[in-house]
Amino acid sequence: MARIDQGSPFAPERFPTLPAVRGVRLAAAAAGVRYQGRLDVMLAEIAPGSAVAGVFTTSRTRAAPVLWCEARLAERRAGERPDGPLAFLANAGNANAFTGRNGAEGAERMAASGARAVGGEKQGVFVASTGVIGEPLPVERIVAVEAQLAAGLAAGDWEHAARAIMTTDTFPKGAGAVVEIDGVDVRIAGFAKGSGMIAPDMATMLAFVFTDAAVAEPLLQKLLAEEADRSFNAITVDGDTSTSDTLLLAATGASGAPPIETTADPRLPAFREALASVLRDLAHLVVKDGEGATKFAAVTVTGAESERAARRIGLSIANSPLVKTALAGEDPNWGRIVMAVGKSGEAADRDRLSIRFGDILVAENGWVAPGYREADGAAYMKRAELEIVVDVGVGDASATVWTCDLTARYVAINADYRS
Repeated sequence: MARIDQGSPFAPERFPTLPAVRGVRLAAAAAGVRYQGRLDVMLAEIAPGSAVAGVFTTSRTRAAPVLWCEARLAERRAGERPDGPLAFLANAGNANAFTGRNGAEGAERMAASGARAVGGEKQGVFVASTGVIGEPLPVERIVAVEAQLAAGLAAGDWEHAARAIMTTDTFPKGAGAVVEIDGVDVRIAGFAKGSGMIAPDMATMLAFVFTDAAVAEPLLQKLLAEEADRSFNAITVDGDTSTSDTLLLAATGASGAPPIETTADPRLPAFREALASVLRDLAHLVVKDGEGATKFAAVTVTGAESERAARRIGLSIANSPLVKTALAGEDPNWGRIVMAVGKSGEAADRDRLSIRFGDILVAENGWVAPGYREADGAAYMKRAELEIVVDVGVGDASATVWTCDLTARYVAINADYRS
C-alpha cells in the first residue's frame, strides 16, 4: 500500500477508520481560498443542544476567528444558547490574522455562511482559519461553496474534513476511540492539522474533536483544558506559538448514555481516558508531521521540584536548536542536553544529574556513566522514535513533552512558504 504522502517518514499507509459520531455530519469543499484544486474548507454540523468547549492560543496577537470563538463560548457561559444546529467551519490557506476590521468582519461572515448551511444561527457557529498571516481573508470564496457544503454533509466523512484544513502538513491526521458507558458504546473522533509554528499555549494549530457522550458543558470545558495541557500543550516543533491555535470539542449526547454532570460521577474516569487518548494521539501526529521532521522524541524529566519545573526543563531540551539538530544528525551529543537543562532556569543538581537514551544509561552523578559507549548512543540515535530521560535530582515531580528534530527541510519549507 502506498503511503498517503512520501514527504514524512511517519506518514501512515492510510487514514484511520474512525467511528461515526452520532449527531455530527461533515463536509469539505475546494473554495480556492489560497490553494487551487484541493479541499480547503471544512464544515461540521452538530446536533442542537450539544455542549461545546474550546482551548485557544495564548498569543497576544490572536487571530479574528479565535476572538470570535472566545466570544461565543463566553456567551454560552452567560446562558445565551442559540437555537438550532451548531457548526464548526474552518478554512486553510489564510489565517485571517493581523487583518484588523476586515478580519473581524470576515470571521462574522464565515459564521453567517456556516449558519445558513446548517440552518442555525451565526452565534452557534465556531470558525477557525489557518495559513498565511496578514492577508485579507477572501471570505466570498467560502460563501460561494456554502450550498455545496450543505449538500455534502454526511456522517463519518473524517478524512475529507481532515484534508481540508491542511497547510504544510504532509498527511491528514485523525484519531478515535470507543468507550462503554452504562452499556452504551460512546464514540469519540477528531482530526487535527499542524506542521509548523507549533509550541505550547496551546499547540495544536487546529483540532476538532467530537463525541456522542452527554457531558455537562462546564465539565466538558474543564476536561478539555486539563487534557489539552497534557497533550497539545506538551508538544513543540519549532518553539513558535501560532496566532490561530484552536481546539474545539463538541458533545452531542446522541449516544443515549445518561449524562455525566460532575467530577464525582464514577463513569467519568473511563470517558476522560478515552478523550485523553484521542487528544494525545492527535498531538503526537502533529509532531510527527513537523516540517521536515525525521525523528520523533519523547523527552521525560524526572526528579524535578514540581511538575511545572519538569515541564519547563523538558521544553528547554525539546526546543533547543542544538539538541534538535543533534537528533537530525543522529549525534548522541548528551552535552547539549546538559546545556539545555542548565538554561531552563529551574532547579537542577549538577552532581546528581542523570541522562538515558532509551534503556542506555548515558550519564549519572553529574558525569558520563562508566559503562556508556559512544557507539551504543550513536546506534540508538538512528531510530525514528526516541526516548530521552533526564533526572535532575532535586525532587520527585516529572513531566513528558514531545518534539521532533530540526532539519534543512524545515528551513526550505518556511523560506518558500509564501512563494
